[in-house]
Amino acid sequence: METTIEILVRSTEVDFLGHVNNAKYLEYMEWGREDWYQKTGCSFDSLISQGFGTATVNINIDYLGECYRGDLLLLKTYPVKVGNSSFVMAQQISKKVEKKKVADAYVTTVTFDLNTRKSVPVPPELKEKLTS
Repeated sequence: METTIEILVRSTEVDFLGHVNNAKYLEYMEWGREDWYQKTGCSFDSLISQGFGTATVNINIDYLGECYRGDLLLLKTYPVKVGNSSFVMAQQISKKVEKKKVADAYVTTVTFDLNTRKSVPVPPELKEKLTS
């Protein structure tokens, strides 16, 4: 399942060069992943209640263009690979009006047991959403 959110770049998100700071792209992408979990019915609260957590262990991001205060962005999130205890989500940020991609990334996440803090197989409910 692919989800999309809109983000309006605010003045507090730009750096002294006048464009969105690179760290903000990562924050935007975190918002997109949280939205994906919510929309698929696998919210963080749902996973936590079952004793599972998720941890981002790797992000590969390509910055393809600049964004500025007032830009309206579209952020797409969708799964691309599921392993035993990990999965990879692809994320793309584009300017809505110009239809120009400004960043894309692959984010690897591991599922773990909240008590033991050790990786565990991706919970069936989540795996189903990641593969459908």
